[in-house]
Amino acid sequence: MSEWSLSQLLSSLHEDIQQRLAIVRKSFNHPGTKGDASENVWISMLETYLPKRYQAAKAHVVDSLGNFSQQIDVVIFDRQYSPFIFTYENETIIPAESVYAVFEAKQTADAALVAYAQAKVASVRRLHRTSLPIPYAKGVYPAKPLIPILGGLLTFESEWSPALGPSFEKALVADLGDGRLDIGCVASHGHFFLDQANTSYSFVNENKPATAFLFKLISQLQFSGTVPMIDVEAYGQWLTK
Repeated sequence: MSEWSLSQLLSSLHEDIQQRLAIVRKSFNHPGTKGDASENVWISMLETYLPKRYQAAKAHVVDSLGNFSQQIDVVIFDRQYSPFIFTYENETIIPAESVYAVFEAKQTADAALVAYAQAKVASVRRLHRTSLPIPYAKGVYPAKPLIPILGGLLTFESEWSPALGPSFEKALVADLGDGRLDIGCVASHGHFFLDQANTSYSFVNENKPATAFLFKLISQLQFSGTVPMIDVEAYGQWLTK
């Protein structure tokens, strides 16, 4: 009989994330330092467990028209097919076409944070994205339709009681447009996701929220498909300006 336990492995993954977020909460008093440390915990988890075609980083997103998003705590982007990612003075700039998902990451969820996260997500979704036809051995495939960019929220705690309930949902449904939050995790309580079929939110309370969230995110990324073929020359025009 094997000495391994899948249940224990999945539990350990969540416990690691929850413990690291709890240590950040207790150890750092400065809000900026605490926020940066929280982001790093989530980025580290995603970098470790997401398939290698994805990469996670704190970044700004830019489009070929020269527009920039707000700074995003966690951007999940394509590394396999992205022709360029800019890094300057420890700041990362990612082309809009390469983005799969964006998250706001803070210690505690409340109505103000949800609205703030929605504004951050909207600043990415409103960017222009290109998509070129794809050549192959027998001809050319039409340009791929743009994939939907997932938006979300990652926290350790929730200000509401219950932590995942009507008050949280009221804040989420306030923006179901460009600022829509599709998925998120409150590591001490559970995770949530938007049911696209009936435009309603599901809240799941469980013992291993970080692990459940990770699995749900991977599933949603699988259905997103692959990012479109970027028009590099549309960005290259800025070399002459």
